[in-house]
Amino acid sequence: MIAGFRLEQFTLKQPELVLRVQAAIAGEEDEILIYRGFSSSLMRPTAADPEVPVLPENADIAAIDIMVGPYNPADPQYLHRGLSWADMLPLLEAAGV
Repeated sequence: MIAGFRLEQFTLKQPELVLRVQAAIAGEEDEILIYRGFSSSLMRPTAADPEVPVLPENADIAAIDIMVGPYNPADPQYLHRGLSWADMLPLLEAAGV
C-alpha cells in the first residue's frame, strides 16, 4: 500500500491527529499536512482533486511529526517529532492501515 494513502487512512481513524510529513519528491523538498484523510502541500500547489496523491509512491520520507489537531501553525502541539517511516509503521499497523 502506498505510504501517502496509509497516512491518510491513519488520520481518518485518528481524526484528532494531524501529520506533518517532510519528504523529497523528485529531488525537491516538500512539507505535507495530512488531516482527516486529506493531504495538502505547504510548499507546492495541491491539486483540487483530493484523489490526486500529494505524497507519491516515489517520495522519500525524511520525517513525520504527529500533532494534535486542528493544526495551528502559531502554536503546534506535538505528540511525536521526527519519526522515520520505520518508526511510523507500528503505529499504522496498530491502527489497522
